[in-house]
Amino acid sequence: MSTYKPNIRILPFVLIAVFAILLIYDAGLEQEELVPELISESLSINIQNDQNIQSRDIHIVEQGENLSLIFEKYKVSLNDTYKIFREDKTGEVKSIRPKDRLEFISSGDELSKIIINKGPLLSYQISIFPEISIKKIQKKPELINSFKTGLIDSSFYLAGLKSEIPESVIMDLAYIFGWDIDFVFDIRAGDRFKILYETAFVDGQQIENGSILMAEFYNQNNLYTAIRYKGRNKKWEYFNDDGKSLEKAFLRAPLDFAYVSSHFNPNRRHPILNTIRAHNGVDYAAKRGTPIRATGEGVIQSVGWKSGYGRTIVIRHGGEITTLYAHLEKYHSSISRGMKVTQGQTIGYVGDSGLATAPHLHYEFRIGEKRTDPLKVPLPSASPINKSEMNLFKVQRNNYIQISDQLLSKDPNEKLFR
Repeated sequence: MSTYKPNIRILPFVLIAVFAILLIYDAGLEQEELVPELISESLSINIQNDQNIQSRDIHIVEQGENLSLIFEKYKVSLNDTYKIFREDKTGEVKSIRPKDRLEFISSGDELSKIIINKGPLLSYQISIFPEISIKKIQKKPELINSFKTGLIDSSFYLAGLKSEIPESVIMDLAYIFGWDIDFVFDIRAGDRFKILYETAFVDGQQIENGSILMAEFYNQNNLYTAIRYKGRNKKWEYFNDDGKSLEKAFLRAPLDFAYVSSHFNPNRRHPILNTIRAHNGVDYAAKRGTPIRATGEGVIQSVGWKSGYGRTIVIRHGGEITTLYAHLEKYHSSISRGMKVTQGQTIGYVGDSGLATAPHLHYEFRIGEKRTDPLKVPLPSASPINKSEMNLFKVQRNNYIQISDQLLSKDPNEKLFR
């Protein structure tokens, strides 16, 4: 019996053959397609009309619109309209104005609520279901103190805008100091001012600029101070440091600074085109048609043509005082001889009638037959604060001063007021 003995020389060929078989088998596994198993599941969804889904239509009232027409446009039924008007006993809901905002809120296809917004502080909520009802909603604004300073280099108006003071506050400041300062003639480069005023917010949004609480105006080395306080008849008035009223029997200027500034051209040095001092009065050169206001309460003594003065109005005041307004373009339609006028009332409009080469107002202030410089004549003040209230006034004044000083320390113009 013979015994087989493997030849060691063929062993490498055997190993190569085994390795080749393994490679071919592995490649076959890679090429095998895997068929994924799809698993599906059917879900049944019940789709219903959800009556809780709300929609809202907005309408901004335009000129000439009324509530009946708007309700008809938004398909408020006649029956509901009738009930709403009947429920509106004071007529406040019906009296809509342009820019009022109406919201029509529906649940599904049914109108459920109407909201009439009459500005940021007042709205009326009209509920339709289960029955018609009207709810008046008044919001109270949050008042935040704002503080600004300004340095004048050309005009007060421009200085205020440069300091980012709202235009309404600029005009209020000119009005408050308008009894003591003529904002046409008296303003000089280097004059400066600081103001503490309220800013009103509702729901985090600014809605308006509130009243001036305290102000100081440095004019030609004179300091004028205004403190807000409830004076006569519990109305807000302005007083100086000593409790004397800023309100005078006469305004310093017969032209309304607010009106002039509203037509201001920033390329000009000042809203008034020109200013001239005259021997017997003051000439204010302004745009044709600028309103002229009575500087004090009185009675119209004469209205008509007066030689070189042209169209002229003379007002008689107490204490033998008269004021004269000349070169008018025309008179206000309500003015007639013998009628009573109030301080600040519009009596006519700037023109160039008579001996005038350009539109301007000639203004005179007379005591008896004596013509007085209206820029310098001392003017009597209204009643001061009652002595019994002086302590309360001083507490409020000192509080405003303390707040202003704290805010001034953070202001870039601090050194101008220290």
